[in-house]
Amino acid sequence: MRKLVLFMHTSLDGFVAGPNGEMDWIKVDDEMFDYAGQRTEQADTALYGRVTYEMMNAYWPTAADQPNASKHDIDHSRWYNKVEKIVVSRSLKGKEISPVEVISANLKQEISNLKKKSGKEIIMFGSPSLGHALTQAGLIDDYWLFVNPILLGDGIPMFKDIKEKVNLKLVAQRIFPSGVTCLHYQKN
Repeated sequence: MRKLVLFMHTSLDGFVAGPNGEMDWIKVDDEMFDYAGQRTEQADTALYGRVTYEMMNAYWPTAADQPNASKHDIDHSRWYNKVEKIVVSRSLKGKEISPVEVISANLKQEISNLKKKSGKEIIMFGSPSLGHALTQAGLIDDYWLFVNPILLGDGIPMFKDIKEKVNLKLVAQRIFPSGVTCLHYQKN
């Protein structure tokens, strides 16, 4: 069975974005990009909510072609262009977005079926609402949380409406020069 891996930046007080969706507080650097890049190479499928997909698709397909493209831009653009992309969205129901597969209903069953297909890991970046739904459904196997050294006080929570406890095991941690700590948890 394929693993579903969630990558998410969070504030120390557990928010993934500010009250208006702002993410200008997230710290990233080349070392973090390299670390995350090694991880993304383990996946051949990217899973997004509609908003995150639209943001990613506006940049990554041509990021490597820009004259000032960084190593990360080139590497991630190459990865983005070769992986299978799946978008979970009710508003895109029935729309064709080639070569993207859209899931609009039966989320738990559709993701369970996706995990049963042969292939590498399934990775999900951002998409807090989708992360909430998949956590509630017990479908996320690994959490890669990039904890930023900031308290936001309010915003979009990392976890929401969890009905049953989810036992996790810390399998790795890494502190970056920016003060961001990556915590890698696996579901027990």
